[in-house]
Order: sequence, then C-alpha cells, then structure tokens
Amino acid sequence: MTFLISRSGLRLRSLIPFAVVVALSTPAFAANPIAGRYQAVLGDCQGCHGENLAGGRALETPFGRILAPNITPDKETGIGNYSLQDFALAMRRGVAPGGRRLYPAMPYPYYAHMNDHNISLLWDYLQTVKPVRKKVEVNQLRFPFNIRVLMRGWNKLFFNPVPTGNRNKSAEWNRGAYLVNGPAHCGACHSPKNAFGADKGQLTGASLQGWFAPDLTSETNAGLGSWTAGDIAEYLKKGRNRYSLASGPMAEAVENSTSMMRDADLAAIAVYLKDLPPSKGNGGGATGMEAQMKAGALAYDISCAACHGRDGKGSALFPPLAGNASIRQARADTIVRIVLAGGKAAATPLAPTGPGMPSFGWRLNDEKVANILTYVRNNWGNQAPAVSPETVKRIRSELHSGS
Repeated sequence: MTFLISRSGLRLRSLIPFAVVVALSTPAFAANPIAGRYQAVLGDCQGCHGENLAGGRALETPFGRILAPNITPDKETGIGNYSLQDFALAMRRGVAPGGRRLYPAMPYPYYAHMNDHNISLLWDYLQTVKPVRKKVEVNQLRFPFNIRVLMRGWNKLFFNPVPTGNRNKSAEWNRGAYLVNGPAHCGACHSPKNAFGADKGQLTGASLQGWFAPDLTSETNAGLGSWTAGDIAEYLKKGRNRYSLASGPMAEAVENSTSMMRDADLAAIAVYLKDLPPSKGNGGGATGMEAQMKAGALAYDISCAACHGRDGKGSALFPPLAGNASIRQARADTIVRIVLAGGKAAATPLAPTGPGMPSFGWRLNDEKVANILTYVRNNWGNQAPAVSPETVKRIRSELHSGS
C-alpha cells in the first residue's frame, strides 16, 4: 500500500523543518505507552523486528540481504541512545544519528506521513520495551548498494511524498488513505517497484521474496473489485472471508497487525481501497491450452478436489478457488509456491484455527503442477494467464536454494 508520487507536489522536507522535530521533545506530548502500542500495531513493527523487537530478521531484496535492526532501548545494540528527535528523523526522513542514511527497507517513505503526535506516542511505547542486547549486522547488501551515501541520490529522485488527504472525500476515506499510505505501509509489498526499488504504481501487485503480493485495486478479476468493503474488513480482521484465506507473508501481517486494529480503522482502509482506480488487470485468460486444461482437470480431481471441491467452492477450513483473486494474479508465484511447499493460513482471535495445506512438491512434477494451476486459474469463471512448467521449475529451484 503506497502513495502516488507527484513531482509537482509539495516536498515533505519543507513540511518538517528541524524546529518542528525539536518541538517533539516538549511536554505537550505526554507519555502514553498504551496508545503508542497501537501505533506499533498500525506500523506492524513486530513483522520485521520480531516479537521482542530485537531485530535480525532477513529481508531478501534484488540488491542483496538486509536485516531488521534491534529497536529495543538497549544502549549498545539498540536505540537506547536515540533521542526523540533522532527517532523522528529516522522514522520520517530516513536519517539515523550521525547522518547515517537508512535504506527504504525501513519504510520511512510511508512513515513520513505520520504526524508529530503519533511519532511521539510510538516513541513512548518503545521506551517501555525490555532492552535486549543483540547486535545485528543490518547492511549485507552487495557492492555498491552497501554504500549508504548513495541513498542521498535515491531520496532526491524518489522520496517525494505528498499529503494523503483529500478535502473532497469523507473523514473515513481520509483516515483510510492515511493508514494505507502511512503507518501500515501497504505499498511496501503490494506496489510494483522500478529498477531502483522505488514504487512505480499504486497497489497493483508486486513480487516480493518469492511471493506475489496481490493487486488491491478495484479491478474485478485480479483485484478486489468483487469484494465489498465488509469483505475487506473481515479479511483483515479474521484472516479470511468468503473469497480467500491469508497465508504466507500476509498471514503474518494479519496476525501481527491488522487483526489487532480497531474496527473503525479497518472499515476506513476498506473504504479507501474500494475507491482505488482499477489496474490493467492480469492480461486475460489462457487461450489455446485445451490439452493443458484437460490434463489439469484430471490431476485436480485426484489431488485437490477432496478439500477444495470439484466446484472450486472450498469449505469451512479450505479456501474457495472459484472467484479467489489470489488465484488470478498476473503472476502465479504465490500459488505455485504453496502447491510445492505447502502453507498455513492466519490464526486470529476471531478465527483461531489456521488451516494448513501440505506440500505436493514431492509427488507432483513441474508439468502436473503447471497443468493443475492453469486449470484452476481458468475454471469456474476464473481467468488468468497459463502457468508454464518452466515457471514451476524456477520456483522449485528457489525453494530448494532457500530463496
């Protein structure tokens, strides 16, 4: 979930003069760790930094590996020596103490939309976290990307956030726009990236660490056009709805963040997403694939129908495949990965049973997986490009190599 970049828009740098950052240290922002904990939920801090926020979790990027840092108050290995001003500059401008430039894997282009008060609340909460002494070698990027000073150029080119508000929209829409484009940083996963890792489209789907984060626009085939606002809010709260189950990285986001958000905030997010203009879609359905569809239908009946049904409608614990937008994405990486390696859906307070799917990679070769998924992506009203055995082979190889 991301913002649209407008080069004619007002640069954030002019909106946050140093005097404003210094003002954050005034008593006007009283300590409130409970409210600050909610800011951490909105920002899904646990998703990258771990349950104890001591970091170490790896993010694989096209430029190499980067690890989430320790953000506990430990003075030697965490942020215990930061001031509130230091924290605000890191969060909203990507500049750590001493002028050290952060990489946008730390989503400061999104956190830049957080106001002084919410930054202060989050800081209050982090001061209550148990300090953990854990040194993390964050920067494991390949040369020359490991040279942090290059981020000055990146920021000049791509860090140009504009205000998310729209006075012609409702207060609920504006709250949703703030959450999606700000603390929830949805575009970090769901927006496609250019060659330099900057967003180049708004929530139209993107490849990430071997998964494909789906299209969140109002497009009716690959996007959320067929979902109601209630469907979106239910999915974010429970990790499932009548169309789909959250699995993979999204299951973690639901468990660590959205399932703990207030209902009003989930409703606001849904209102905003439903108002996004549709993407270009997934390119249409498979054509000239009659033999593959026939072979896929037979293999599906043998391996898949017992759980997902011959009609593709699923059951209480197994997601439907008919009408499932995750099935119909432009790229099939996610569903290929799940068939080969298995997966587990989110478990949330309102839906505590996280159903799992076993791996079929050991018993289905590349051709059979491709046939089944081409059939699934083009049956029961679904339309999506065919899946090739070469795609399955590539993803199988990535799984074996630990990518």
